[in-house]
Amino acid sequence: MKKSWDNPIEHAMPQSTRVPASLQIGNVIVAPATVLAPMAGVTDTVFRRFIRNASVFSAASEADTSENMGREARPPMRPASVDDAISNQQSGCGLIMTEFTSADGLSRMRESKRKRYLTFYDDEHPIAAQLFGSNPATLAEAARIVEDTGFDLVDLNLGCPAKRVVSCNGGSGLLRDLPLIGEIFRTVRAAVTIPFTVKFRLGWNDNHIICVPLAKLAEDSGLNAVSLHARTREQGYTGQARWHHIAEVKDAVKIPVIGNGDVRTPEDACALIAKTHCDAVMIGRAAPANPWIFRQIAQYTATGRYDMPTDADRHRMIRTYFEMLLAEALPEAPGKMKQFASWFTHGVRGGAALRKSIYESKSGAAILDAVDRFFSREEADTPEMPPADAVDFQPSFVES
Repeated sequence: MKKSWDNPIEHAMPQSTRVPASLQIGNVIVAPATVLAPMAGVTDTVFRRFIRNASVFSAASEADTSENMGREARPPMRPASVDDAISNQQSGCGLIMTEFTSADGLSRMRESKRKRYLTFYDDEHPIAAQLFGSNPATLAEAARIVEDTGFDLVDLNLGCPAKRVVSCNGGSGLLRDLPLIGEIFRTVRAAVTIPFTVKFRLGWNDNHIICVPLAKLAEDSGLNAVSLHARTREQGYTGQARWHHIAEVKDAVKIPVIGNGDVRTPEDACALIAKTHCDAVMIGRAAPANPWIFRQIAQYTATGRYDMPTDADRHRMIRTYFEMLLAEALPEAPGKMKQFASWFTHGVRGGAALRKSIYESKSGAAILDAVDRFFSREEADTPEMPPADAVDFQPSFVES
C-alpha cells in the first residue's frame, strides 16, 4: 500500500456536519461512528488495542478550557493517556477490525493455531473479523468459527487488490462475478446469527463500476451494513477516492453505509459525511501515521476543535506500542518495531536519524533505548538536531 496520497484535497472544516455519535449494525452499537479499517500486517491485537487506547476522549475533560484558544495552542486533553480506563462510549474509535484472514486456511488449520489469527481481548469489543475467499461453503464454515470465537461481527473482504489474493479469486477479484457474490452472501448469512457486513471497491475498473448493484445485493441478502472504498481494483491506492459513488450507494440502500478512502484528518472525516451522508467513517492508512486521528475526530465532534500531538506525545506513543509488542513475547516483535518506525516517526524532526538507529538495533530492548536516547536529545532541543524529513521507507501491508 502507498503510504502517501496523490495530491490530497484539503477540506475546510464544515460548520455544521460532524461524524455521527453512533451507528447500529444489527444488534451492535458502534459509538462513535468511526471504524479502524482491516489492514494486513497492521491490525493485529496489539495495534487494535493500541488504537483503541490512543483514541480515548472525554468531552468533560475539556470543560475548563477556553473556547477561544487555537487548536494547537491549547493544553493537552485529559484523559488522553493509554493508561486510562476506557469504554466504547469514550473512545474515538467505535469499531475495530482484524487483519483479513483466509477462510480456506481457517477452516483447515487446527484450533490451537486459529488462536494466533483470531486472538482478541475483552477491551477490543466491539470487534469484527474479516474473511476472504471465494468458496461459499468454506466462507460459511469460517464465519461460524468467527462467531463461535466470540467476535461481534463478521466481514467479507471484496476489496483487497493484492495480486496474490486476486489470483485466487478472493478480495476484489470477486467483483467480476456478482452471481457468485450473491451465493456467498446468502450462504454466509444463513450460517451465522451475528451481524454480517461486506467491504468492497467501486468495481474492477472504470468500465466495470458495480458498487450500487453490489450494495443492493447485500441488502437483499440480509447483510447488516456495507463499507465502500471509493476506488476501483485497478486504481489500487492511487488517484483520488471518488466519494460521489459512496453517496450513490447511500441513496440506493437502507442499511448502514460506511465510507472509506482519503480520510487523513478530522476535516476529511466531516467532509466525507457532508458530501455523501454516509453513516460512518472508516480510516485505514492514516491510522498508523497518526494514531490519534480517532480521538481528534471525537474531540472535534464534541468541541469544534482538536489537539495536535507534541513530540512528547510521539515519544510516549512509540514507546508504548513497542512495549506492547514486546509484552506479547513474539519472535517477530523487533521486526515489527522496525516496520512501524516509518509510520510512527512521520513528521518527527530528525526522524531519519531515529529510523536509522532503530533499523540498526539488534533487539527489542536496544530499539527502546534508541527511541529514548533520540527523544532525550529532542527534548533538550540540541541545536544539531536536523529538521523534519520526508519518510523514505514504505511499509508492506494491504488495506483490505
